[in-house]
Amino acid sequence: METPVTPKSLPLRIHEGLERLATALRADDWVGARAAGVNPTQFAIMASLEGRPGGLSVRDIAQQLGVSQPSATDSIGALERKGYLYKAPAPSDRRSVRIVLTEHGEASLASAHATRSVAESAAGALDRAQQEELLVSLVTMIRHLQESGIIPIQRMCVSCRFFRPYAHQDAAQPHHCTFVDAAFGQQDLRVDCREHETADPSARAATWAEFTRDHTLNPPGI
Repeated sequence: METPVTPKSLPLRIHEGLERLATALRADDWVGARAAGVNPTQFAIMASLEGRPGGLSVRDIAQQLGVSQPSATDSIGALERKGYLYKAPAPSDRRSVRIVLTEHGEASLASAHATRSVAESAAGALDRAQQEELLVSLVTMIRHLQESGIIPIQRMCVSCRFFRPYAHQDAAQPHHCTFVDAAFGQQDLRVDCREHETADPSARAATWAEFTRDHTLNPPGI
């Protein structure tokens, strides 16, 4: 094999790797969508509503999926006709509506999730330490995208007002969640937590600075 004279940069090769994974994940989405009797866009809308009893606005859904509001509206209408979701008045403004999953939609989504295994299989090829490292790397990348305004704020620990990074000296469970008042470790970091409440920008910045600080040099409480 001939070595390229001008090899691609490391970030570009990571981009290529993520593209390969994305191709497999899109195929997996088709499997889940077919199991639920919807198309991938409709499936993504249902997934975005999962664990949100208060629902989302059409605008929120469009932002989550990166599609136009008219496109989201068309897919929402199709899902409503299938009985997978319904429109409810927004508590703060009765003229606005929230899109909420029905029990039928939740059951169909849960059944469809059971048919998807690509991501879990790929992650299973890594040992435990590699999985934790990958999780933190993904959190870092997602945070960069959300803080840059490219994607909406995600329901991650690192953007939540309940998260206290490295609050404990226990290396296995250094973090603390004030919502459940419990310690937890890197392997338990959430990317999509139902109890998430977004911290204000200054608090998010301070939390991230503490989360990424080298705690081997200055452990908690020292």
